[in-house]
Amino acid sequence: MEWLASDLSQGYVADYKPFTFVDGEGVRCSIYVSGCKFNCPGCYNKVAQNFHYGTPYTQELEDRIIEDLSQSYVQGLTLLGGEPFLNTQTCLQLCRRVRREFGHTKDIWSWTGYKWDELMQESPDKLELLNLLDILVDGRFLEAEKDLTLQFRGSANQRIIDVPASLASGEVKIWANLVR
Repeated sequence: MEWLASDLSQGYVADYKPFTFVDGEGVRCSIYVSGCKFNCPGCYNKVAQNFHYGTPYTQELEDRIIEDLSQSYVQGLTLLGGEPFLNTQTCLQLCRRVRREFGHTKDIWSWTGYKWDELMQESPDKLELLNLLDILVDGRFLEAEKDLTLQFRGSANQRIIDVPASLASGEVKIWANLVR
């Protein structure tokens, strides 16, 4: 366990974008948490690497996200960053509430610089967050493998993982709707 959210996260949010079409399948509500230690060269959201960037996560923001998610045309929530798995306090609070209020009628996607195998060996908070997800896009962004034609990811090393199927089988299962 190299990095713990409890040591690093300041509970800041870099941005919140309701009703987007780019951060996963369907219409989504996307929260960008602040703070990342991976420092991938070519990161598309470099400002969000700072754990103090943006504004503190608040109950008002959470309530707004839940209200936005309640719209029938919204498919789900997306966690981005920064690094969601280094901001588990915020992400767990929000994802637990999504599951409480919507069950699995809304899906939850997350991007992470961690690889699946790394997360399997990580702290209990990271594993709890993983267990609340439907889809995980894993792996650090690699400039040498950058490919703007890829579906929902920036470099060819990143995978779109069906989390429940992967957890059930004990091996990584790629998302069934993957085009390229």
